[in-house]
Amino acid sequence: MFTAVIIAVAVIVVAAALFAGLGRGGGGRGLKRRFGPEYDRAVARHDGDTKAAERELGERVKRHGSLDEQPLPHEAREQYVAQWAGIQKQFVESPQKAVTEADALLARLAKDRGFPDGEQFEEQAAAISVHHADHVEGYLRVHTVARGQDDTEEMREAMVEARGLFDALITEQSADSGRRRQQSPDDHRHTPWTRSRHHAKGSGTR
Repeated sequence: MFTAVIIAVAVIVVAAALFAGLGRGGGGRGLKRRFGPEYDRAVARHDGDTKAAERELGERVKRHGSLDEQPLPHEAREQYVAQWAGIQKQFVESPQKAVTEADALLARLAKDRGFPDGEQFEEQAAAISVHHADHVEGYLRVHTVARGQDDTEEMREAMVEARGLFDALITEQSADSGRRRQQSPDDHRHTPWTRSRHHAKGSGTR
């Protein structure tokens, strides 16, 4: 009887531990839920080896899962919004310079939010993937394009994807507001290159 009670307690403890692990993003299913598209990219990088990919992602969670994102002061947030708007305008005349500056701005912004320094890009990107898995691909892409010789369309697509991470980092709670601040509709969501493409399509059908 006593042995049966011990076994029952042990089973409950193990089940609770497994449940807690899944809740923290542990295990394959938990990692896939936590990382989303980044999980599939990790598996692809490991040539389909899911165990190797899960080890990599699990290590990321161990290193960066407890990272506490720091709020931005209102003034800093407004400065970043203005800088991003300027980069978007600059893209029309100088796409390569724009993506380079966008890459640098995201590194600074992420550092201000409490992520590792942008000079350690891989570590910074790994930390971002733990907390903003849906948007890290945009950062990786704009970082690559900023160092390559891609055509304008590829640079435009990289900028559009990178905007997702910018929005995620900039719309968090600001330090002096005490509440979550959302961007207003006039925060330059309609990018110059998007308008140009729509205009071009319209002109081509005449």
